[in-house]
Amino acid sequence: MSTRCAVYGTGSWGTAFAMVLADAGCDVSLWGRRPELVEAVNATHMNPDYLPGIALPDTVRATTDPAEAARDAEFVVLAVPSQTLRGNLAEWAPLLRPDAVLVSLMKGVELGTAKLMSEVIEEVAKAGPERVAVLSGPNLAKEIAARQPAASVVACRDESVAQRFQAACHTAYFRPYTNADVVGCELGGAVKNVIALAVGIADGMGLGDNTKASLITRGLAETTRLGLAMGADAHTFAGLAGMGDLVATCSSPLSRNHTFGTNLGRGMSLAETIAVTRQTAEGVKSCESVADLARRHGVDMPITDTVVDIVHNGKPPVVAVKELMSRSAKSER
Repeated sequence: MSTRCAVYGTGSWGTAFAMVLADAGCDVSLWGRRPELVEAVNATHMNPDYLPGIALPDTVRATTDPAEAARDAEFVVLAVPSQTLRGNLAEWAPLLRPDAVLVSLMKGVELGTAKLMSEVIEEVAKAGPERVAVLSGPNLAKEIAARQPAASVVACRDESVAQRFQAACHTAYFRPYTNADVVGCELGGAVKNVIALAVGIADGMGLGDNTKASLITRGLAETTRLGLAMGADAHTFAGLAGMGDLVATCSSPLSRNHTFGTNLGRGMSLAETIAVTRQTAEGVKSCESVADLARRHGVDMPITDTVVDIVHNGKPPVVAVKELMSRSAKSER
């Protein structure tokens, strides 16, 4: 009997990951809010809005009914914008099997509470840490939907649960590794969106590869500092959920956050950039919650603070870069 999985979210990553699960042999229910998109998925086996031209396996069935999606699902995969998770999960949690494993594909930090997505899941679903996993890595949805080779990390404090989900999503083109460091994997995924905004801004300003390499490297350093303060394993940040995800998101034109930053760097206003952005660029809101998290842990994150200044405080990028470069000299360590 095949493993039953529910995927909540019909955006590009939720849809692509539903395809991965189906290719791995799972029976997948894909929940979406919009009836016309759900009907299109069921009628054409494609998601015309987010992954046009990509054929989905017949074992992916879409529904607008969250209870139908949840029915008998051993794994419940959450792929909605991170700032909407709390409200959505409050509605869905009573529908889930009491032993269902909840898997976060989301890469953000909640505004106001500065909580990681796994913490929000544990709180709202009243689930112990052994029932909560996260998946993170260099996983640009369009490349995975094209079944190009990629690797990722399944993190759960219970190794056996991580191994079960690893088996559920392992295909010829998608190679998941396991890790017990949930905090490190989540932080790597959330902060890399903020650093990608910074790299995109530099691109938009016409700055070169030295600048971008410096931002990526120092961005990883400040992510690691915050992770260590929160009890994460430093090795995680050198792996797929750290450096791997950071490089992919900062260097690819497929990255929403990089593209968003590029438009800001070219001189577009925040409102103008939001208007031309079709999907959620998580770093736009998460930069504020990451900065809040850093303050709570007494960690200095100058690149993150610079992104907040540009995105939310209206500071011109050229001024922000000059201030970032004029900080007092110090040891790399």
